[in-house]
Amino acid sequence: MKEKILVVEDERIIAFDIKNCLEKSGYTVPAIAAYGEQAIAKAGEFHPDLVLIDVMLKGNMSGIEAAAEISSRFNIPIIYLTAYSDASNLQKAKITQPLGYILKPFVETQLITTIEIALSRHQAEVVIREALVQEQEKRKIKSNFVSMVSHEFRNPLSNISTCTELLANHSHRLNEAKKDEYLHHIQNSVKQLDRLLSDVLLMGKAETVTSQLNPAPVDLENFCQNLVKEIQLSASEYHNIIFTIHSKNLNLEDHSTGQNLQLLTQNQQMLYLDEKLLRHILTNLLGNAIKYSPAGGTVRFEIFCVQGEVIFRIEDEGIGIPEADQENLFNSFQRGSNVGKIPGNGLGLAIVKNYVDLHGGEISVVSKVGFGTTFIVSLPSQLK
Repeated sequence: MKEKILVVEDERIIAFDIKNCLEKSGYTVPAIAAYGEQAIAKAGEFHPDLVLIDVMLKGNMSGIEAAAEISSRFNIPIIYLTAYSDASNLQKAKITQPLGYILKPFVETQLITTIEIALSRHQAEVVIREALVQEQEKRKIKSNFVSMVSHEFRNPLSNISTCTELLANHSHRLNEAKKDEYLHHIQNSVKQLDRLLSDVLLMGKAETVTSQLNPAPVDLENFCQNLVKEIQLSASEYHNIIFTIHSKNLNLEDHSTGQNLQLLTQNQQMLYLDEKLLRHILTNLLGNAIKYSPAGGTVRFEIFCVQGEVIFRIEDEGIGIPEADQENLFNSFQRGSNVGKIPGNGLGLAIVKNYVDLHGGEISVVSKVGFGTTFIVSLPSQLK
C-alpha cells in the first residue's frame, strides 16, 4: 500500500494536477486543502505520511505557519511547494525543517523523486529516534537497577560493620548471649548478601540467555514430582503441597471465552521445554507460596497440558498481595507492602518474568490479602 499525501495548495488547477500526478505514481491523496487552518484539520483527520504544502496560502495563516503546526502536533514530514525562491521565504521555511522543496511550475519526475527521498529520509529518522529512545530507556533502567542494588547491599553490610565493631571494641563488656546475638546478625546479613548476589547474577544472565534457550523433551510429571519433594523437604510440617497433573479426561475452562480446552497427556505428544529455566520458575513460585504462608496451609500445584502450551497453576493460602502492589510485582526490588519481616529482596519474580518471557510465555497473578495468591504461568510447549 502506497503512502498517503495531503496536498495543500490554494490554486485549484495546480492542486488537481499534483493530485493526478501522485495517484498515477501509486500514492493516495486523501484530501486537498486550500487554507492553513484546513490543512491542520485534514492532517489530524487523515494522518498522512507526508504533507505537500505551498509556502504562500490565502487567508490568515501562511503555508509555513501551517507546516510548523502540523509538524509540531503530528510529526508529519513536510515538503514545500513554492514559486518564490527569495532568501527571506527560504529562511523562514528552514526553521520548520522541511524534507524538501519543489519549485512551481513543477516537473513530474522532480516531484516524485523529491517525495520518495523525503519519505525514505523520514523513515530512517523515525528508526534512529526510536533506537535512541530505547537506548536511553535501557540506560535509565540499568542506572536505577545499579542504584537499587547498591542500596540493598548497604543494609546488610552496615549490619555486619556495626556488629563486628561492637564485638571487636566492646567484647569484654558483652555477655555470651549478646555476643551470640551479634554473631547471629552477622550470619543472617551474610546469607542476605549471598541471596542478593545470586539473584543479581541471575538477572544479568537472563539478559544474555536468549541464545542459550534450549528446549528439550521433558518428562513433566516426573520432573515436577521430584521438584515438589525437594521443596517439601525445606518446608515446615505445617505446609502441604498437593501436586496434580490433569489427564485428558478432564477439561480446563477458559474463562476468557467460556470454552472448554481439550487436554493432552504426555503419552500422546512430547513436551519440549527448557528444563533449567523451568526449574527456576517453578522453584521460585513454589518457594514463595511456602514463604508467604507463614502460618502454614495447603499449596496447590496443578498442570494443564493443552494444545500448544502447558499451564502451571500455583495457589497458596498465605498473606496475599495488596491490590496496589500487584501492578509492579514483576519489577526489580518490588515487594508487597504487607510482607513485614519475611526475608526477600524483590528480585525473584522479576527473574521469573524474564525466564517466562524468554520462553515466549505469559505469567499472571490473582491475589487477595488474607486469602492467598494464585500464579498462572503459560508456556508454549513446542509439542513435537
